[in-house]
Amino acid sequence: MKFRLFIDRGREEEVIVYAHEKSRLVSSIEKLVSDNTELIGYNGKTAVRINLCEVYCFVTERNKVYAVTEKEKLQMKLRLYQLEEIADENFVKINQSCIANIRMIGRFDASVSGTMRVVFKNGYTDYVSRRQMKTVKERLGL
Repeated sequence: MKFRLFIDRGREEEVIVYAHEKSRLVSSIEKLVSDNTELIGYNGKTAVRINLCEVYCFVTERNKVYAVTEKEKLQMKLRLYQLEEIADENFVKINQSCIANIRMIGRFDASVSGTMRVVFKNGYTDYVSRRQMKTVKERLGL
């Protein structure tokens, strides 16, 4: 597959793909380009727009749901199960209180007890529960 980039500030941005058939790569490009799902998070009383692809994970702490981003935690008005329905295939539930963006996972650390610690690219950590271990491994192709 060839790639060409043209920079023209006078034209509207668009992506055109010529392919022999629809493949995984074409589907991935389509998803990447059309991934415009925006959510509203709250930092105190300030509402902040965040794109779904910028979210590292959604976590529940003290009965409140937060979106963890590069720099901050934003409180969400939606419940975790509602966010799980909205989230695309790049998100996987890793435990009862966390839905992780698999593109934002930096590494996994295995422990002696059989659990796996997830370290995100921004340094945030959480654990994969034993109940979700099989699903997470399948989604990551392990």
